[in-house]
Amino acid sequence: MSDLATTQDLDAGLERHRRELTGYCYRMLGSSFEAEDAVQDTMVRAWRSIDRFEGRSSLRSWLYRIATNVCVDMLNAGNKRARPMDLTGPTPVAQAQLNARPEVTWLEPVPDGRVLPSVLDPAEAAVERESIRLAFVAALQHLPPKQRAVLILREVLAWKAAEVAELLDTTVASVNSALQRARATLAECRPGEADAADPLDEQQQELLKRYVAAFEGYDMKALTALLHEDATMSMPPYDLWLQGHGNIVGWMLGVGSVCRGSRLVPTVANGVPAFAQYHRRTDGEGYEPWALIVLELRGGAVGGMDFFLDTGRWFPLFDLPAALGPDGSPVRAR
Repeated sequence: MSDLATTQDLDAGLERHRRELTGYCYRMLGSSFEAEDAVQDTMVRAWRSIDRFEGRSSLRSWLYRIATNVCVDMLNAGNKRARPMDLTGPTPVAQAQLNARPEVTWLEPVPDGRVLPSVLDPAEAAVERESIRLAFVAALQHLPPKQRAVLILREVLAWKAAEVAELLDTTVASVNSALQRARATLAECRPGEADAADPLDEQQQELLKRYVAAFEGYDMKALTALLHEDATMSMPPYDLWLQGHGNIVGWMLGVGSVCRGSRLVPTVANGVPAFAQYHRRTDGEGYEPWALIVLELRGGAVGGMDFFLDTGRWFPLFDLPAALGPDGSPVRAR
């Protein structure tokens, strides 16, 4: 490490793995920001201990070992993350109230570009996208940290059992046992299947086009025509979640009617289509951030709508406009 060339080589080697490590840490932690912190900690630890790297494993494997230890330490020190659906049953709209749960650590959305490799075999890409879906990452939170790591490494990243055993300093038999227990827990959580959405096919593009028209026009008849009968709607950081046409429409025409007249800007999150929702300003001078809407497409319809309301965190993370002008054109922060 004495010469600049070697330092540059190490920098390049570490940075080459940053995105995939961020994806791994996101699945482990369920938080975009904690995942980035974990990867940065991993890089710092790697730099500090590079002299002890003996090269018996690849640099990539060594970084995953460090990242796993970082994530396990973070999980052992804090609460697991959850969606509203993990805490209570659906609420009838007549009883719906917006109750914030500050003691709950909520599952966070993540931009695809921060966690998914840019070039992948189509089959591998489908597995990667499926494994960052909100429902799947929420199910992972039910696993103990070591089982979580084993399942992600074996099922998502396709590591061999012997490689995982070496990384975790355990036996192949122990890895296989942990994987069986993790699979059983996930089967009980039933994260469910969703439509593949990358690239969007013609039917999906038409569905999203109709969704935008119905939402911006606040046409509830048109909107419900696009929703599954058992579609869900949630609004973290509130613990409320609704299910079914009647409850969703009842909310949208009641308390949720403040969304009337909104504009939607397309983006992607967690391997699925998403929209930045902008709310009309009270002074009429354009639109301001209101929510990041992450959609779940299932069976050719919308199966879920998750409205993430902390726009001060999500819009900069997704590189979304700070506002929209009166004509709907993007306004960037100065």
